[in-house]
Amino acid sequence: MKKTLLALLTCLAMVFAFAACGGSSSDEETAAEESTEVLVFAAASMQSSLEELEASFEEENPGVDVVLNCDSSGTLEEQIMEGAPCDIFFSAAQKNMDELESEGLIVEGTRSNVLNNQLVVITQPDSETKVTGLENLGEAESIALADGSVPVGKYTRRALINLGTLQEVEDPAIITTQEVSDALGGVEISEQGNVSKVLAAVQEGSSEVGTVYLSDTYGQEDSVKILQTVSYDVAGDIIYPIAQIVNQDADDAENEAAAAVLEYLTNDNAKSVYKTHLFDIDVE
Repeated sequence: MKKTLLALLTCLAMVFAFAACGGSSSDEETAAEESTEVLVFAAASMQSSLEELEASFEEENPGVDVVLNCDSSGTLEEQIMEGAPCDIFFSAAQKNMDELESEGLIVEGTRSNVLNNQLVVITQPDSETKVTGLENLGEAESIALADGSVPVGKYTRRALINLGTLQEVEDPAIITTQEVSDALGGVEISEQGNVSKVLAAVQEGSSEVGTVYLSDTYGQEDSVKILQTVSYDVAGDIIYPIAQIVNQDADDAENEAAAAVLEYLTNDNAKSVYKTHLFDIDVE
């Protein structure tokens, strides 16, 4: 009798245990279903700093899942224009934001300028390149350069125009990579689709030198060396605007979460993170 009762109690304990486990799994699934996604499209040069801010925001706001899509600002703008769902756009160029605004795709009153950046010429740490900066860029054996639709590629072309290497045009973005090569004496240029790919080409040694942003060299001291930090007088200001995007697929919860993320990415704490990542936060 005692053995029968003991067996019955053991069986009941197992039933309750399985029920408890099932309830826990269900709760976790429910919590996952209730999580609100905020889609942030950001310039490739923002990736490391935004990943840091994404982690801290989600820790403070467990009901929100921030999803980053980092690429060239031109590529991201095109995706938004074509209807890709997006809640926040953080661009490395004013032009891309201007074009979205002209199409009525920016939530009114949410746009602001957050950061400035500087163009740099880089090589590998042990490189014996003759290049010292943009002024003698043509002495390189090979160059990694973003195409004109990519902000860093456009700013590089603008700097070369101001130095007299390229002819003046209304929009530097229209200058082809081949035209840049010709102006530099026929040097081999590896055209890249965003600034991260330029950085990787130099780090891997497939290109002798390249042009990226100062912020891209953060944490990369062992794999790249800065040959020149180009002055604002030559390359111009590299302003990063941010704004909430009109997302037709978003419900009220997502729109509210997006507004909270936008505020978080522009507050003083975020700016201190950007400064650590070598961005210039002194922007009017």
